[in-house]
Amino acid sequence: MFLSFVSDHWRKLLFPLFAVMAMLVFLFIPRGQVSQEGLLFDEQIPIQENLVEAISEDEKADVLPVVFIVDVKGAVVHPGVYTLEEGDRLIDAINAAGGYLAEADTRLINHALKLSDEMLIYIPVLGEEPIEEHTVIQTTEVTSADSGGKVNINTASESELTTLNGIGPAKAAAIIQYREEQGLFQSPEDLMQISGIGQKTFEKLQSEITVK
Repeated sequence: MFLSFVSDHWRKLLFPLFAVMAMLVFLFIPRGQVSQEGLLFDEQIPIQENLVEAISEDEKADVLPVVFIVDVKGAVVHPGVYTLEEGDRLIDAINAAGGYLAEADTRLINHALKLSDEMLIYIPVLGEEPIEEHTVIQTTEVTSADSGGKVNINTASESELTTLNGIGPAKAAAIIQYREEQGLFQSPEDLMQISGIGQKTFEKLQSEITVK
């Protein structure tokens, strides 16, 4: 009985003591802010709201598309000057001009031809005689006369290309085929990509050609 009395006596003393300690812990220990996910955050730690860095002007310029200005004439719905992007093909320019008229002669038009800046695209009507040989491809740009007497290998016709040293009809046709399938030459040295035009041939005609 004595032990039971001591045990009850200590329980009566310890219960208020535990209650006071719990209250002190609740009052003096800093409370945090609980997020919606149930995580505890210190209220004094600032939260960075915007982590996106500003893009420099140079970086903005890198992502802007390269645009081409082309002039579409002839048998299209809306002839005019149109802005297209690098990599667009001749068919894109035709679509921008509203498509063909019913009398357009499209038999010899290369719709897969890559566009270039300042390109003139002329669409003939049925029965019309080509103005020049290059009209068959339907692209005309600056002629060699406007290039300081040099032949522009990006725009020259087959007959103009054959005026170059070491370039006959077969190589001239290969040059035109290359630029239609691979795009315009970026430098005169790119001419050596054509089969049969090596370093020696290029050196002979280097002073006669341009790509601008």
